[in-house]
Amino acid sequence: MAERSFAKEVEKLRLGDGETFHGEGILAITKALLQCGVGYVGGYQGAPISHLMDVLADAQDILAELGVRYEANASESAAAAMLAASVHYPIRGAVAFKSTVGTNVASDALANLASGGVTGGALVIVGEDYGEGSSIMQERSHAFAMKSQIWLLDPRPNLPSIVKAVEDGFELSEATNTPVMLEVRIRACHLSGAFETKANRRPPLTVREAVDNPRRQTDRIVLPPAAFVHEQEKIAKRWPAAQAFIKERGLNELFGPPNGKLGIILQGGMYNSVVRALQRLGLADINGDTDVPLYALNVTYPLVDDEIEAFCAGKDAVLVVEEGQPNYIEQAIGAMLHAGGVSTRVVGKTALPMAGEYTGQVMLDGVGRFLREYGPEVLAPEHRAPNRPREPQPAPELAEIVPQRPPGFCTGCPERPIFAAMKLVEQEHGKHQIAADIGCHLFSILPPFEIGGTTMGYGLGPASNAAFHGGGGKRPISIIGDGGFWHNGLSSSIGNAVYNEADGVILVVDNYYSAATGGQDVLSSRADNRSKSTNHPIADAVKGVGVKWVRQIDRTYDVAKMRDTLAEALTTPEKGPKVIVASSECMLNRQRREKPLMAKAVKDGRRVVKPRFGVDEDVCTGDHACMRLSGCPSLSVKTLDDPLRDDPVAAIDQTCVGCGNCGEVADAAVLCPSFYRADIIRNPTRSERALARLRQRVTRALAGWRARRRLDFAGDAAA
Repeated sequence: MAERSFAKEVEKLRLGDGETFHGEGILAITKALLQCGVGYVGGYQGAPISHLMDVLADAQDILAELGVRYEANASESAAAAMLAASVHYPIRGAVAFKSTVGTNVASDALANLASGGVTGGALVIVGEDYGEGSSIMQERSHAFAMKSQIWLLDPRPNLPSIVKAVEDGFELSEATNTPVMLEVRIRACHLSGAFETKANRRPPLTVREAVDNPRRQTDRIVLPPAAFVHEQEKIAKRWPAAQAFIKERGLNELFGPPNGKLGIILQGGMYNSVVRALQRLGLADINGDTDVPLYALNVTYPLVDDEIEAFCAGKDAVLVVEEGQPNYIEQAIGAMLHAGGVSTRVVGKTALPMAGEYTGQVMLDGVGRFLREYGPEVLAPEHRAPNRPREPQPAPELAEIVPQRPPGFCTGCPERPIFAAMKLVEQEHGKHQIAADIGCHLFSILPPFEIGGTTMGYGLGPASNAAFHGGGGKRPISIIGDGGFWHNGLSSSIGNAVYNEADGVILVVDNYYSAATGGQDVLSSRADNRSKSTNHPIADAVKGVGVKWVRQIDRTYDVAKMRDTLAEALTTPEKGPKVIVASSECMLNRQRREKPLMAKAVKDGRRVVKPRFGVDEDVCTGDHACMRLSGCPSLSVKTLDDPLRDDPVAAIDQTCVGCGNCGEVADAAVLCPSFYRADIIRNPTRSERALARLRQRVTRALAGWRARRRLDFAGDAAA
């Protein structure tokens, strides 16, 4: 169950010739694929590509009408390998995944694909997740494109340019027999706009037709001696063909006056930010008309030497706007101009930061610095002086009294009690070597749990602990999620542990979905997926590869059971890997699934019960174990208006989803007596209404009786 449905929006994919599309970038990319006659699509979810995969899933009926095969691949490597269909057959194929982690996973297949080359157009849509909002290591796709000689497109961030880039990508791929990467940043994926559509094209050769008429080209297979020929073909044929295609089709764009003392060479994806900076400096307008010559690289690899030399000729200096490091483009342009005898000064990372996201302010400062140093006369007098250093702003008072709250699990998350149980085991058995993995469960490394160490890759948690399986007094513990388990963990982590007789504990966190990437279904999902096979238990899979000691827990909120099972795994005399599958549905997805059903039931007049938890402030001792061991965002503290109670007591706010974890973890996994459960009933029955009225009368009577017996010190003093 994805975090968002595009079932209504995908109807826009049916638009025909001359109509106008309005929508997001991810929908525009999908429409462009269909207009280009794509034969098959696939990929693996991950920001900022997750929604593109969700769009493809919701558009399955439209894809099927056109004879397009849709595959939700098990991993990025599986997606890249699927592009093999374009090696021997003139079929256009496209896959999408997150970069750079997805590109790393897919590297083996992509390297083979780039070596042998393709017959049909092969497009790899990579979500460039670079910058402060990213959740991964800060690297770029550019290095991989250079390494394997895959052409890299970086279109200007507007829908017409993105749609054109998809069309150009397929044609460039076919013209050069080379796979092409299309790089889209998160803003490009989610920007809104419009473009004039074309009719969708059924692929001239569908994959179904191709499989009935098999063909192959031996010279496309990566085996000696063909592999050595591929290397020469890349340089002698494909590279010159790519440069010629880019130049003839005008894929890179020129803006502004044809001549000038200064110029800016920029990645296509940086265009909007550069123009905005120039606008703020009085050198461009809101429509992009600029007084400074711009050369926008919609293709950042390969570069076209004579185009760049022609742009730089006669200029004193050019600024290269290249986000991230190393400065591949700046170095290439510098070497190119030196070899061509062009004396233009190349400025890049001396004006702009070497690393980090080029935000609006960063771009303004960098472009302004370049212009003030090399051509201050082009600036208005008010912009010629350097920006004054900003006065340090005092921290707001709120920061002094409100503690920081690091990112953590959602309210009611079923993974939270797993780590509460691990903390309880730690109190009894001491600290253990713990390896983490990619996924929501990685939040366990932060307070209040502070569990987990290394994170080496998706599905590689247990594999990253392999060095610690050689003996010792304590068994290492590894954590892996269900998404990572099916991605590559079953073979790389579980199979690896079985083969090497690893005597450690592997905890598989099963929340029914690939939750961290947006809630997509996986093999073990409990949902019935109309086009995919689900309901395959993880426990059966690990037994299938040879694990003997397996425990299945179907309710992770039972903290005591989780604690005891972990303790058993750490102390059992049985050797070999011990696997605990801890299963409970992701609360966020559960709420998405249940809320519409509950709303409809209430509207239809059916009885609906919603549990809520609360804290009896008269019973709460102020121990706060419920917070130390759960860290639930719905838990806070409240100071009582009671002179005899100095310590604040626990309180539960309106965001509570009724999971009960806070009560379970209090007082060492025994339900704390200060917690109570209240069932909120909508459309109650007659008997429930009568019982509620009776309870109200009894409660009022008891309250009145209690008030009459309460001591009134103020009244006694007055008397």
